[in-house]
Amino acid sequence: MKNYKWIIIILSFILAGVAVWFWKFKKADEVIILQTEKVQFGNVTNSVTATGTLQPVDTVAVGSQVSGTIQKVYADFNSPVKKGQLLATIDKSIMQAQVQQYNASLQNAIANVVYQKSNFDRQDKLYTLGAISKAEQETATYLLKSAKENVTAISAQLKTANKNLSFTDIYSPIDGTVLARSVSEGQTVAASLNTPTLFSIAKDLTKMQVQASVDEADIGEVKKGQRAVFTVDAFPSDTFSGTVKDIRLRSSVSANVVTYITIIDAPNADMKLKPGMTANITIYTKEVNNTLLIPAAALNFTPDSLLAEKFHLDLSTVPVRRSGRRNREKKINNSQDSAGIKISKGLVWIKKDSVTIYSKAVITGLDDKTVVQVISGLQEGDEVITGYKKVLTKDAAKAAKSPFVPTRGGGGGRRPN
Repeated sequence: MKNYKWIIIILSFILAGVAVWFWKFKKADEVIILQTEKVQFGNVTNSVTATGTLQPVDTVAVGSQVSGTIQKVYADFNSPVKKGQLLATIDKSIMQAQVQQYNASLQNAIANVVYQKSNFDRQDKLYTLGAISKAEQETATYLLKSAKENVTAISAQLKTANKNLSFTDIYSPIDGTVLARSVSEGQTVAASLNTPTLFSIAKDLTKMQVQASVDEADIGEVKKGQRAVFTVDAFPSDTFSGTVKDIRLRSSVSANVVTYITIIDAPNADMKLKPGMTANITIYTKEVNNTLLIPAAALNFTPDSLLAEKFHLDLSTVPVRRSGRRNREKKINNSQDSAGIKISKGLVWIKKDSVTIYSKAVITGLDDKTVVQVISGLQEGDEVITGYKKVLTKDAAKAAKSPFVPTRGGGGGRRPN
């Protein structure tokens, strides 16, 4: 009887050990989890990036045409000015002395004309009476004409002197804001060789522009009128909008990198943007809004032998390739729409149910390497397959609901009404 007890105890331990081994060490079965995403509406764009500098749309450098000492300065940095407003004055004493000198010379020349006219009249009468020679009469004529021409010359010199005197008052040529003041009272300016810049005035700071340096590899996609957005370091949380205004043909080379200056208009109604700020720009070269989107990975997915074992592949939808179809597909792949977007033909696999998948031919448009525009072939809500993963049976439920499995966002678009 005791022997039976020991046998029962030993068998119990053996069964317990077998159960522990079976539960702990036996290799669990693997299952295939399809990675799918639903077709949905959203926005897709192609863009290029660049850096640039903010500048006023119109900036005028105010200089001096005469030399002299700055006597008074009436405008400073950031001063708002109106067209015709006095900005500074240059010492007038030398210019006034020249005006007085030419005035005196003009009066003397006019008096000389009066004298030569009287002399001519007298000589002309004597010549008529035969009292003097022809040579004496011609001399009187020459002296009268010379006196008149001298009056004209001195009048021109006086006009120039008066003009130079007026240049000693520096006026604003436009309405705007003073960006820079390069002179101070008592400073001497010399305009003999070049025109010195006294003030720099921005016409309208509510209208700014960005001079963006676009790489030569990207400039071919940039066109006038395209939308652009940019940020500045001063306001990292704000995004500013603009429009491509011009692409300058002259290139610049720095460190063997060729770039082209692209001008982007940037409204500045709130006056946050300031001249000289560095802008990080994104130019949207192509945009399609509120369109059906699929992940780019769906076009690259093809079932392999492992999926063929686990799932039923519905091949009734696989398109048959004929010579005519092949020519049509080639024509589609080489075509573009009115916006210059390349039209292509592709194939995606769709999850029908838990055991069946099937393929569907689609026509695609804009591709940003993450999502692709679907022109035809799919409907909103279709589940396209982007890949699969192998997991243990016990982990299948967790894998299906894992928060770490990446999913695609909605793209910010809405289904059109």
